[in-house]
Amino acid sequence: MAAVLGLPALAHDYKVGMLAGASPWARATPPGGTVGAGHLSIESRSARAERLVGATSPVAGHVELHAMTVENGAMRMRPLDDGLEVAPGGHVEIKPGGYHLMFVDRKQPLREGEHVPLTLEIRKAGMVDVGPVVERVEASAPTGRGRQAGPDGDRTR
Repeated sequence: MAAVLGLPALAHDYKVGMLAGASPWARATPPGGTVGAGHLSIESRSARAERLVGATSPVAGHVELHAMTVENGAMRMRPLDDGLEVAPGGHVEIKPGGYHLMFVDRKQPLREGEHVPLTLEIRKAGMVDVGPVVERVEASAPTGRGRQAGPDGDRTR
């Protein structure tokens, strides 16, 4: 509807270089937990490969990019130390059950309805602030709450 009416991009859309993304979100954290999870999508509009190499947030000691797999019926998580490639013209989903961002050594809870300050580091394109909205603990996808428009939706720096 926003595109039809010519309204500005949703605040949860972002771009950096030839990469664009949408709907960053995180799950609320239960009391006593020390980690949190973040999710988003990245689409390449470039003829060259790009790579998500890191992320930072003041709400965590550090942020790691992880892959979740199922091996012999057991779920396993492992950090992606070399980052995650976004192929030319490709699309990557960082979502529950697959790739995800881990807020490790959280300094504060992630509360439903709030936005988490989060900066992604893209190897060639640079840094981009994405500010995921926090959804309920059991969420499996973003609800679209908290979307407000900026003049162009671009959060690059």
